[in-house]
Amino acid sequence: MSDLNIVNPAVLCDPSGYNHGVRVPPGGHLLFVSGQIGTDRDGKLIGGFVQQFDQALGNVLAVVSEAGGRPEAVAKLTIFVTDRAEYAVARVEVGQVYRSRMGKHFPAMSLVEVKGLLEPGARVEIEGVALIS
Repeated sequence: MSDLNIVNPAVLCDPSGYNHGVRVPPGGHLLFVSGQIGTDRDGKLIGGFVQQFDQALGNVLAVVSEAGGRPEAVAKLTIFVTDRAEYAVARVEVGQVYRSRMGKHFPAMSLVEVKGLLEPGARVEIEGVALIS
């Protein structure tokens, strides 16, 4: 028997080969959120870089919410982008989107430029760790 509590919110597309989140142990305080890209409920990739960032962060927060947490519960975010220059150009808009979802909460964060993401057309992926009380 597994000591893991799987978290797959109904507002996100059905995962295939992974889970959106895993809480350790069941009812525990630590939540790992799988990398989320800018897909809607139907699994369709949306818009450009800023829109994908917004949707990906919203998807991370949907998993956190489903597990009983709020944005302030997020302890760590890792942001993967396919083009660091595109991120730099969109930095002001990304900051506005971030604050609209996270307020003035700034967890530990890393930004990593990657050669590509699994989903064709995906430009950003965000994964996280949250502490759920």
